[in-house]
Amino acid sequence: MPTVIYVTGDGRRIKVEIETGSNVMEGAIRNGVPGIDGDCGGAAACGTCHVLVDEGRFALLPAPSEEEQTMLDFVDDARQNSRLGCQIKMDASLDGLIVTLPVAQH
Repeated sequence: MPTVIYVTGDGRRIKVEIETGSNVMEGAIRNGVPGIDGDCGGAAACGTCHVLVDEGRFALLPAPSEEEQTMLDFVDDARQNSRLGCQIKMDASLDGLIVTLPVAQH
């Protein structure tokens, strides 16, 4: 299974195995990672799974959908490498992905 490393606002690194096809938000919720709520259940409608993707791996992700980009325009601390965790589907090419949780979400 591919892994994701979540970096929390206090600098802790939490490594989680996530099934291929699941997303970064689901992995965080299933494993009790603080700072990701996923209030909308993965519909890209709330921004509570906002993550900052490691810039070295950011180019591996498909471009955000129009819905995701609209939501990212409203989240606190949005940056060039911002994505919604619910929209990042895991596969082998993303093994070792590092995502940082914005301090505003803690």
